[in-house]
Amino acid sequence: MRCRVLLFAHLADRCGPNHDLTLPDDATGRTVASELGLDNITSFCRVAINSRFASWDDPISDGDEVAILPPVSGG
Repeated sequence: MRCRVLLFAHLADRCGPNHDLTLPDDATGRTVASELGLDNITSFCRVAINSRFASWDDPISDGDEVAILPPVSGG
């Protein structure tokens, strides 16, 4: 199964902004984070699947777009 992954802010600086990953059929958002070496971010970042906020344990389907969003602040 393949999915497109989008990263933002310091996550994009660390890993690059966009990735096309091949994942196992039972992949979740947590699997994506692990594949990118970002296991430790799930407690403070959000995941979105196809532009909708999701749980880190929600399943990913072939062709999905997964975005990992760091916390933001600003004015």
